[in-house]
Amino acid sequence: MKGKPQQDVSVKKADAKNSVSNLFLNIIIVFLAVVVAFLSYSLVTKFKTNRANKIIPVENKSLPAAIIQLEVLNGCGVAGAADKITDYLRKNHVDVVQTGNYMSFEIDKTLVIDRTGNKANADKVADILGIEHKNVIQQINEDYFLDVSLVIGKDYNQLINNLK
Repeated sequence: MKGKPQQDVSVKKADAKNSVSNLFLNIIIVFLAVVVAFLSYSLVTKFKTNRANKIIPVENKSLPAAIIQLEVLNGCGVAGAADKITDYLRKNHVDVVQTGNYMSFEIDKTLVIDRTGNKANADKVADILGIEHKNVIQQINEDYFLDVSLVIGKDYNQLINNLK
């Protein structure tokens, strides 16, 4: 019977360790549950507050922007055409962000293309260059980070004469 009291003591020690471990784990679980509940509540109230206080700016699509950003593309094949038009537009306070060649050099009439849905921007560029409004079109593309594309056509010489 000498072995039995030692077993009882070791079993009691193991039970005490298990109960302390279980108590510690239960405290951690309760703490984490409180943290998750708090974070969930914060997230829900933040979304509700943002929706209620969100101010949606309304753009007036009938007025041109203060700064019009556009690209000038050479569609006529005349070397330096885009550069000359770019210089003129910049002198008239238009932000030319890109120049280059159009996919074809077979464009007959110069085109002004609205990319954002505010046709007033394209009309203003057409007015600055003396381009007829029938050559202003809309091709809205949300992937473009500019307002207007200008494609210089084979009427380039006439366009340059209008600028002088």
